[in-house]
Amino acid sequence: MNVDVLARAVELRAQRWPFVLASVIWRRAPSSGQQGSQAVILADGTVRGWLGGACAEPTVIVEALACLDHGEPRLLCLGPTNGRDRNRSPVPGQPDSDSDGLRSIAMSCDSEGAMEIYLEPNLPAPQVVVIGRSPAVDAIAAVATAIGWDAVIIDDGGQPDDHEHPELVRTSLDLSGLTIDRATAVVAATQGHYDDMALAAALGTDAGYIGLVASAKRAEAMRDYLRTQGFGDDDLARISAPAGLDLGRIPNREIAAAVMADLVARRAEGRLAVDSAGASQDRPEEGIDPVCGMSVLVAEARYHTAHDGIDYYFCAAGCQQRFEAEPAEFVS
Repeated sequence: MNVDVLARAVELRAQRWPFVLASVIWRRAPSSGQQGSQAVILADGTVRGWLGGACAEPTVIVEALACLDHGEPRLLCLGPTNGRDRNRSPVPGQPDSDSDGLRSIAMSCDSEGAMEIYLEPNLPAPQVVVIGRSPAVDAIAAVATAIGWDAVIIDDGGQPDDHEHPELVRTSLDLSGLTIDRATAVVAATQGHYDDMALAAALGTDAGYIGLVASAKRAEAMRDYLRTQGFGDDDLARISAPAGLDLGRIPNREIAAAVMADLVARRAEGRLAVDSAGASQDRPEEGIDPVCGMSVLVAEARYHTAHDGIDYYFCAAGCQQRFEAEPAEFVS
């Protein structure tokens, strides 16, 4: 167990950053990775921690980024005999099928070591930020946490002890101190006290959903008021009001069920999810070593040559030497 790496993982989780926790669960000497070694891998390919040498690390990064794309964990087997003989692929550098989350990749580099690395993706949980002080506020937060969502209560002017869940309460309406992304829903349940301020603060974030718990008449009046404050049609279109499913006149606590049911439905439709396009654009360019077939990160490749106007990148000096001696063998 690497305490520093795990502390970094906790920090990233709190900041709602996507990452993969990679852990070496088995190795065979002379692999440079050690059993118990751990690292976190960010969406841009940055590695914090230690897993293995020059051949292994780029492949681990590529496979970790794939885990972030599909959100499922993976057991990665690397080695000339593929760990404990799990690989059925005879082609070095080429993976076998990854059924049941198993991914085996043969390595034909100079090292004869082998490793098994467990890749565990950590994606931001959906989050609800509820603004106000009422039974509906506490109920929304309680339902959200019960189904695995992150929840925060904002009560500007109140005290944590005024709520049933004081550990979730913040007392500042300044939402810049929170990490609010496309997987976040902001729900104003301020009951007319400062609806406009709550909605204005929410509109200043990247929240994937903004809702106002109010009657249809009050919701429309609030839209008219916000328009006089300089908010345009695009801003006002982001506001769902009244928030939640229309279940008629229901008690405050049942409003929570109506709101969360609507949010869960939106989540299932993909309308309340982290936008991964930006992270994908920042991902490292991947190349393939033409000799051994292993992944190589182009920006970090120390071994490079050009042949017939084409750039080739290598995981180690030995692969580059073999290529330069007989390039036709590998280009073909």
